[in-house]
Amino acid sequence: MVSLTGKTEKLVLIFGASGFGREVAWLLEDCKEAGKAYKLAGFIDDDPVKLGKNQNDIPVMSIAEAEQLYPEAFVVSGVGDPSIRELVIKKISNTGFNFASLIHPRTEYSKWVEIGEGTVICAGNILTTNIQIGKHVQINLDCTIGHDVIMNDYTTLSPGVHVSGWVHFGMRVYVGTGAVIINGTEANPLTIGDDAVIGAGACVTKSVPAKETWVGVPAKMMK
Repeated sequence: MVSLTGKTEKLVLIFGASGFGREVAWLLEDCKEAGKAYKLAGFIDDDPVKLGKNQNDIPVMSIAEAEQLYPEAFVVSGVGDPSIRELVIKKISNTGFNFASLIHPRTEYSKWVEIGEGTVICAGNILTTNIQIGKHVQINLDCTIGHDVIMNDYTTLSPGVHVSGWVHFGMRVYVGTGAVIINGTEANPLTIGDDAVIGAGACVTKSVPAKETWVGVPAKMMK
């Protein structure tokens, strides 16, 4: 922790200095401007080409260097791919770092939303009520999530995804930009299985089995 302008701030490191990582850095700065006690310490990356350089004036360092310089910092993932993000989190878990969750100040959500550690929720999202968000989930720009949705660990919603009520996501689900998922029911929730991929612009009208890729309107399995 560091003390700046008379208040204690939480140091945060972002794993991944590529596109989404830079967007997470912007999110964190917006959180700080909104009065939340965050301070960006830098990026962590395992790409030797990026190490020792800056991305958007933010230093990029290895895990070992980050541990030495900022042992008290919290880490959040800027890796968009769910499976790779899971590997990254397991790697970070072997260090002394803890994980931060970041929620953009322009996110609307009720007190009946549970959010797990390491989750990133970007600007413009609306989450209604009785929603369970797991660990290390990423919800990109301008998504809407209806009542009684369950979203398990490492799931990713790309920008502009709309999820109706009573939808249950498995682990490591990836939903492409602009996809729409209609509602299930309390007795029969619409389910998206582990490691499933929903293509950009798809309209999902029924449950999707694990490890399948569904595309189109209405969405069907891509052979």
